[in-house]
Amino acid sequence: MERQTLENLTTREERSPYDVAEDVRGIKNGFVNIYFIGESQPGGKWVLIDTGTPSGADQILKKAREWFGDDNPPRAIVLTHGHFDHAGSLEALLKAWGTVPVYAHPLELPFLQGKSHYPPPDPSVGGGAMAYMSWMFPTAPFNFGDRIRPVPADGLIPELPDWKVIHTPGHSPGHVSLFRESDRSLVAGDAFTNTDQNSAFAVMTQKQELHGPPAYFTIDWEAAKRSIQELAALNPTSAGTGHGKAIQGIQLPQLLEDLVLHFESREVPKGGRYVKQPVHSNEEGIVDMPAPISYHVTRILSIGVIVGTVMLLLGSKRKK
Repeated sequence: MERQTLENLTTREERSPYDVAEDVRGIKNGFVNIYFIGESQPGGKWVLIDTGTPSGADQILKKAREWFGDDNPPRAIVLTHGHFDHAGSLEALLKAWGTVPVYAHPLELPFLQGKSHYPPPDPSVGGGAMAYMSWMFPTAPFNFGDRIRPVPADGLIPELPDWKVIHTPGHSPGHVSLFRESDRSLVAGDAFTNTDQNSAFAVMTQKQELHGPPAYFTIDWEAAKRSIQELAALNPTSAGTGHGKAIQGIQLPQLLEDLVLHFESREVPKGGRYVKQPVHSNEEGIVDMPAPISYHVTRILSIGVIVGTVMLLLGSKRKK
């Protein structure tokens, strides 16, 4: 059976292809998405979901001023997880905004409070240049100390009364997604994606295609599948993901179910460090993880990709 595409779903084009709903606006920050929840008006209450890459603060601050007015920081920040491309600008944003509540799942706190490194990315999963180059991605913990607070056990955050935070592990131990029952809007984080994040070409073109979490950082494939199953059961009709354009349509749950049905054959890598054995962690950090494997060939390939990309860019500039 061929993979179902998203051509029959409506991608929001009125304002931005990353918008999930009228009051859930998305922006692309480098190769990752960030979401602003709240009515766009000066002085309006709003919440930020994820903080993007380490160089993303200026773009976020600009959009916040444009949509919610000057001197109007978010009521809270929620991190779907703490990877460098989702929590990278948090320090700069807190410096600009002052004291803002920041929420993350308890199992994600060790990586945000300086207690534990993330498991190393796994470039041996293959699938494209992003995967091959992933060995260069940083995994050192952030240390935001007590500025980070745990998501309540019931998943309800005071600053987001209409939303529920759902634990969706697999891509990281404490990964979360957010769901609003009233209009069945979903902010999935990296629980699943709407582009092939392992492929640099797909990342650049933002080709729409439903996939599981980015393979090179996923540390528990069985948990990742269960998380998608749980999100599919919510019957979302709109979803914003950490990578790729937002998607809308009543067929979204069906496509998620199809993703689950063919998860092992389409999404789980044929080989890789975390494929047969997951990482185990607790609220103090990593407990155990599979032994490392050699990335020698992968590193050579990734260096070749980088050199080739630079040469193409230089060549295109000379022709202009």
